[in-house]
Amino acid sequence: MNALPDRRLNAFRPDLAEEALKGTVAAGRYVTGVPARIAVPVAALRPRPDEAAGIDTQVLFGEGVRVLDRAAGWAWVKSDFDGYVGYLPETALDAAAAPATHVVGVPRTFAYTGPDLRTPAAFVLSIGSRLTIVGESETRGTRYFTLEGGQSVIAGHCLPAGGTAGGDYVTIAGRFLETPYLWGGRSGFGLDCSALVQLSMMMAGRSAPRDSDMQAAGLGAPVAREELRRGDLVFWKGHVAIMEDETTIIHANGHTMSVAREPLAAAVERTAYLYQQPTGYRRPV
Repeated sequence: MNALPDRRLNAFRPDLAEEALKGTVAAGRYVTGVPARIAVPVAALRPRPDEAAGIDTQVLFGEGVRVLDRAAGWAWVKSDFDGYVGYLPETALDAAAAPATHVVGVPRTFAYTGPDLRTPAAFVLSIGSRLTIVGESETRGTRYFTLEGGQSVIAGHCLPAGGTAGGDYVTIAGRFLETPYLWGGRSGFGLDCSALVQLSMMMAGRSAPRDSDMQAAGLGAPVAREELRRGDLVFWKGHVAIMEDETTIIHANGHTMSVAREPLAAAVERTAYLYQQPTGYRRPV
């Protein structure tokens, strides 16, 4: 019997599956899904419609999803960005609208109730959030962009859609130092080890799978430990770290509960009793 597709990236249940899986998995019916976008700063994607379920990943403000089903206040969705599948509250969604014009290019920023830093903040936005700008203004020399909902964001904190925060994803990863570790987190407010890789690469105009096992299986090409250099990745079972230089790593980790920098050799020695030796090394291309 053929193994079932990876449920993280393929939407299927006994009663319902995405149209692309027709002929691959059995389901009561198949759907293409309805486009929608995320209307809250960060939405947790869970493996089942239950607030007590662990977080698999997160989707950010303005990111697109396909809604495959709605029931009891929950939506079953598939992310347009990385194909991740899961459940989130229907209240996190808005109808799909005009394509985003900009993306937040700093780790965190505020959406103010008006075009003035002295006005109350309506909500907070993470790096990578997609914005549709409908106007702009200036107050005391600071430019603001106006969002569809009427809120204002600092123009200097935004990049044109498709723009990058720089070409070196390791430098971008370094901007997250001391950001709290969060299992399943994928934002400037908290993130896990593989999200640090994915989010940093995204902001450098590159792509990476969401989870560390996916990254270890196919992101770039294998290299030997003695060949490690800046930008290479080190994998343990269930963990990934970024080489900042030939001897130092940056990683979101449960030891410091933050994004931290430490010598690779020290990390290997510290984690050996739990995770043994690294399982591989890869150079993203």
